[in-house]
Amino acid sequence: MSTYAKTQQQSMLVSFFITMIFNLMSGLYTPVESMPAWGRWISSLTPVSYFIQVIRMVVLKGSGLKDILPQTISVLGFAIFFNTWAILNYKKRSA
Repeated sequence: MSTYAKTQQQSMLVSFFITMIFNLMSGLYTPVESMPAWGRWISSLTPVSYFIQVIRMVVLKGSGLKDILPQTISVLGFAIFFNTWAILNYKKRSA
């Protein structure tokens, strides 16, 4: 967000808005299975939904690393993708 925003305030407001959508679509408050098909599709595009799956698996089921490996790889893929995108988009500005 910060590499596209013109001001710090704009970056913070957009990040807050996106974070709220990620939290609402993650399955933290309502199950993803009860969402319509388009909601489940959007939920699969958010890294928070994979994190919520891991938290539920570990806390409720006592899952180990072997059980949460697919979600961990997904979150790692998101991290690599978004960090690479931010690095490539970064432009140093003179003050």
